[in-house]
Amino acid sequence: MSILSALETGAVAYFGLTVAFYLLSLRVPVAGFVARLLASYAALISCASYGVLASIVLRLVGYGGNAQWATARAFKYVMWLTTGVTFIIEDPNDYLNKTRPAVFIGNHQTELDVLMLGCMFPKYTSVTAKKSLKNWPFLGWFMSLSGTVFIDRANSNSARHAMAGAAEEISRDRQNVYMFPEGTRSYAKEPMLLPFKKGAFHLAVQAGVPIVPVVVANYSDVLYLQGWRFNSGTIPMKVLKPIETKGLKTSDVEDLARDTRDLMLREMVSLTAKARGRPIAMPAQKSGDGVVKASGAEATIS
Repeated sequence: MSILSALETGAVAYFGLTVAFYLLSLRVPVAGFVARLLASYAALISCASYGVLASIVLRLVGYGGNAQWATARAFKYVMWLTTGVTFIIEDPNDYLNKTRPAVFIGNHQTELDVLMLGCMFPKYTSVTAKKSLKNWPFLGWFMSLSGTVFIDRANSNSARHAMAGAAEEISRDRQNVYMFPEGTRSYAKEPMLLPFKKGAFHLAVQAGVPIVPVVVANYSDVLYLQGWRFNSGTIPMKVLKPIETKGLKTSDVEDLARDTRDLMLREMVSLTAKARGRPIAMPAQKSGDGVVKASGAEATIS
């Protein structure tokens, strides 16, 4: 059997298994969790493969900066068709399209945030990602070709170098960057934010561009891995007013990060309460001001 035949057989079997779990979910609800999980992985691999080709073609015709936008949009529609999940954007002032260049930041809940990016990603925007993702088949290839800024979190010197390169790219090409200042997924059942790392804020101040906060309501009613829950549904998100950084210095970064986190947390709680149709209390701050001190492997929370 040739490699192509083996791939075709595997794809057909994968498709059949996914459909079987969807049918089973009519009787056994937890089967829907497995079905949408399988569908999501298939969508991610297929769109990442498409992204590799799109990155090459767009780069050849002079539109390489739009490779991640094109791939994100493809993932948005594939996921809607296969899982019934999408994000609805509240952006009445059109900050997504009118603010460029900028550093966009958002809260990070689960792997489903890849779909959130697919729904809101503006043109001429790239993401940052941990260096280990660079070696992933399909996804890593696409991210490398499409201009992703890779950061080695265990090496503060490497991280600083990556930030400097991103700041230069922002200034030179008017390219936006999207970052998750929490640095990892929270998997929270209720609205909350992990402490913010300061990299995104250093980057914005260094490049002299605004920060655009993007807040997503807590969506544990749609995806909650600990409870084996993965339902179809729409998830609300809101683009907040850009925060100017011109004139700010490195010494201002900590206050900027803290104030932005406080703003995003309030908006996240409000957005979640509106989506659920009931009041939600603000989460208590466990310790300090929610900003990570220092950088790299030696970072501490204060």
